[in-house]
Amino acid sequence: MGFDAAAAARYHAAMNGAVDRHCAEIDRCNQRGGRMLSIVDLLDAETVTRELADYLLAAIGSGASFLVGARPGGAGKTTVMGALLNFVPPDVDLVPAVDSTVIEAGIRSPEPRRCYVCHEIGWGVYYAYLWGPSLRAYFGLPAAGHMLATNLHADTLEEAEDQIVRQNHVPLEAFRKIHLALFLEVKGGWQGRRALVAAWESDGSSPHRRVYMRGKPNVTGSRLVAPDAIRQAHARLQRVLDSGARSIREVRSALVCG
Repeated sequence: MGFDAAAAARYHAAMNGAVDRHCAEIDRCNQRGGRMLSIVDLLDAETVTRELADYLLAAIGSGASFLVGARPGGAGKTTVMGALLNFVPPDVDLVPAVDSTVIEAGIRSPEPRRCYVCHEIGWGVYYAYLWGPSLRAYFGLPAAGHMLATNLHADTLEEAEDQIVRQNHVPLEAFRKIHLALFLEVKGGWQGRRALVAAWESDGSSPHRRVYMRGKPNVTGSRLVAPDAIRQAHARLQRVLDSGARSIREVRSALVCG
């Protein structure tokens, strides 16, 4: 069978279109102008360690839902969330969770699987902010097979659980469908260094357990990601780094097309 140049061209056009749509949704999260930072930027800034990045690529790349927390505004929650959205599987579209109508449609339609992005768990009329009944509906999406990605003003797992479970009456078993809870710290004021200092995981039913704390990783003991998957993610991420990719689009393209 000969090489079909037209079919190859159609495939590459489709892949490029998917990358464009994916990155456009990440750009919707941009609150402060400039370009959204990628995992390459976060590694360079030491916001994320390489071992943690490998683990997160393996987990999110296999469909894990996640949240990013930090109590202060401007800590970089949205930036980290945007960078990690690049790890979502290539066949999973990003959908902004703008209101209950969108969420309920997702619950009724389990196929195709999507990643619903809540720009922030919080009260207000801002784009894709959720609180109260809408947030409770949002946490019903994993039961239909979808992924969740969000952030909130919380420094610890306990604070995140308080907001989601106690203040918003999301069932604890639904909260555990957030497979990864990641927490940022800022040192040195507004212009200081930002770093992911804690990571907690759940297999979707068990209580969250800490797999990373202030440079003391325990990801090899993960119940969510097998060691082989982490090694494969390490190799994938190394290829991205070796390619020279840096922007959100370049990194996404290298991950799904490279």
